[in-house]
Amino acid sequence: MNTKAVIYARVSSVGDRQNTDRQISDLMDYVDYQKLELSKVFEEHISGAKKNSERPVLQEAIEYCKSNGVAIFLVSELSRLGRNAFEVLATVKDLIDSGINLYMQKEQLTLLDADGKPTMFAPIMIATLSTCAQLERENIKFRLNSGRKLYIERGGKLGRKVGSIKTTEQKREEYRDIISYLKRGYSVRNVAKLSGKGISTVQRIKTEFAL
Repeated sequence: MNTKAVIYARVSSVGDRQNTDRQISDLMDYVDYQKLELSKVFEEHISGAKKNSERPVLQEAIEYCKSNGVAIFLVSELSRLGRNAFEVLATVKDLIDSGINLYMQKEQLTLLDADGKPTMFAPIMIATLSTCAQLERENIKFRLNSGRKLYIERGGKLGRKVGSIKTTEQKREEYRDIISYLKRGYSVRNVAKLSGKGISTVQRIKTEFAL
């Protein structure tokens, strides 16, 4: 039985303000519980307003599943798969057509049954949930824009503070324990436990320093 799984996690901000640690941790618990074989974890830091065609990591994750015979694609919630109902449904259809199951942790829902066939209520649930997610994003966007406008009207300034971006050397010093563990061959998850840092932080350092 094919038990290969891929995790896709996304947050809207770049940097340390948001991270994917909680999403990945919860989905790894599901992997362990279902005794799945985790093939790869994909993390993306990009706005939820971006089109799926502008989400390179999402595209890479789906193509990886197709090319490597992955059985199930894991996400924390349906909204990770697109900015609106049409994009979500297109992504879901692509997965189904490729015989790839989808698990959504928040909704506690999978697309395919034990025989690899779409469950009876999956299409209705997907359409309903993706529409609700889109409406919620629009509400959040409206509230953020209203708050931003009021902040500027009252003299506030937007943008990063000067000196808020860390240099490579600053990162090398700050994360020297992580770099040391990675160089010694420890896994990302073990390094996260040993260093007390999040999984996404360790993965980012591993990628940035090509470890």
